[in-house]
Amino acid sequence: MILSALNDYYRRLAAQEKVPVPGFSSEKVSYALVFSHDGEPVAIDDLRDTSGKKPRPRSQQVPVDKRRTSGIHAYPLWDKTAYALGVTAGEGKRLADEHAAFKARQLALFGGCDDADLCAFLRLLKHWQPEKLAELSGYSEEMLDTNIVFRLDGQQRYLHENSMARSLWRTALENDEGVVGQCLVTGEIATLGTDHPAIRGVRDAQSSGASLVSFNSDAYNSYGNKGQDNAAISKVAIFGYSTALNYLLRGDSDNHQRLQIGDTTVVFWAEASDAVHAEAAEDFFAMLNEPPSDQQEAAQLGSLLGQVAQGRPLAELDPRLESGTRFFVLGLAPNAARLSVRFWCADTLDRLARHYAQHHRDLALEPAPWKGIAPGSWWMALQTAPMRGGQKPKADDVPPQLAGELMRSILTGRRYPQSLLSNLVMRFRNDGHITGARIALCKAVLARTARLAAHSNSHTQEVPVSLDRHSTHPGYLLGRLFAELENAQRGALGNQINATIRDRYYGAASATPASVFPMLLRNAQNHLSNMRKKDKGGLAHTLEREIGAIVNGLGDTFPKHLKVEDQGRFAIGYYHQSQARFAKRDSATTPEESTQGDDT
Repeated sequence: MILSALNDYYRRLAAQEKVPVPGFSSEKVSYALVFSHDGEPVAIDDLRDTSGKKPRPRSQQVPVDKRRTSGIHAYPLWDKTAYALGVTAGEGKRLADEHAAFKARQLALFGGCDDADLCAFLRLLKHWQPEKLAELSGYSEEMLDTNIVFRLDGQQRYLHENSMARSLWRTALENDEGVVGQCLVTGEIATLGTDHPAIRGVRDAQSSGASLVSFNSDAYNSYGNKGQDNAAISKVAIFGYSTALNYLLRGDSDNHQRLQIGDTTVVFWAEASDAVHAEAAEDFFAMLNEPPSDQQEAAQLGSLLGQVAQGRPLAELDPRLESGTRFFVLGLAPNAARLSVRFWCADTLDRLARHYAQHHRDLALEPAPWKGIAPGSWWMALQTAPMRGGQKPKADDVPPQLAGELMRSILTGRRYPQSLLSNLVMRFRNDGHITGARIALCKAVLARTARLAAHSNSHTQEVPVSLDRHSTHPGYLLGRLFAELENAQRGALGNQINATIRDRYYGAASATPASVFPMLLRNAQNHLSNMRKKDKGGLAHTLEREIGAIVNGLGDTFPKHLKVEDQGRFAIGYYHQSQARFAKRDSATTPEESTQGDDT
């Protein structure tokens, strides 16, 4: 299914002339060697893009027949300097053999033609002396071991763009022998291939590329086949899927079809009636995962998702989107020389939009911990990484499996991974960053679990979006109580405290309440007494009344321990009660309350 969808996507790209035709590949080229009609080298052209901080090679569509591995294999009319010119910056143990292979390949392909340009190229190779490279104009040591192409002096196009050269190359490919069989991707009878091009662009995979289809053990052999013969895929389909995937993974700044979530590199594409509708669907999906920073656009997106959640089809909300558009999302992760498929989702755009709308509803928290619409999934995954010493979390610290499972849950609308809640609760204890974004994730896990459980006639108490003073859930009440006890401490001692009760007791209070809360309540009485001595009697009375109301809802004893789900509700209750304090301070209330709020 993955390869078939990619192969179909290649056809769309090929129709738009965005990808090379079979037998060619987009490769990074840095330099061009200019030579004369007599076959004499003239100069070196630097083809690199110098618009950025560092010069970068440019992509060119050059002839490629198969992936080069550990063996010696030369490409026509382009290659690394070790092959093309017999010069390298390294030891060059195989340098002579590689350069000889390059000359032999060019002679075998173009030796029999009478094209003047190609004949001049062959004369260049015949008389080429590697030691004279450094004498050419434009030479620098930076060009060693980079890819180079060739150009005849006085011409604009490069030699691999020569029409005769391309014709001879296509003929050579067509005459290539192979086993004929039924392709597992297209179902057609065609010449089967065994060489799958490397897939480049997956983060932390090998820079030279990694394999999506490979067999490295006899255990995977079947029906007498060996190695890549076990995957009966035609050469055309191999070229199609690999070219489309490499196009999706390209590192261009304008590539909006690629996401990075933890260690998972995500690509997506659409299948619609025409390219315009497909590109509109891809832009819409990209916006779902990277919400716009502009407040007006973000508000429009939020409104659209709200209407989608109410059941309105996308085509009615945005005329650029077509109903019935198929959408594909593929998550890939590095695995040594190979790639792991973290997740694969094929669905309609309407259904994906509904799942995203539900994801935003599950994340809803009052007051919202962010401005506008909820951040993208990559940012939410980042919240599961540790925040050491107040530093921003790093993508490398996101648990690898968790990022993929979170994205799969968002795409499919299924339960969030249980490990997400456990990870967040653990982060609360370890780094002490009880942030609104993390609590929103806790709320999303619990809210979705409760909603799906409701469909199975299970009785699970609803997870509140905003402060719920009527909730009787022990975890939620204990979180609220902990926030009020912290408030009492700040009211008595001020905000300049070396360590608050949150810093010292949050972990124990959320996991084993009975061991901590009796002591905290005794200390709270001291804090309330202290406030009354400082003419904060009004605030002390308000806090005492709130604490008493919460304690009355808990019953006679504190729970000895809370499950991880209850610890999640503890965090939500703590957030709601803490934010209610700020809401009171911000609201225009009585002068007395305003003064008390400033003190807290």
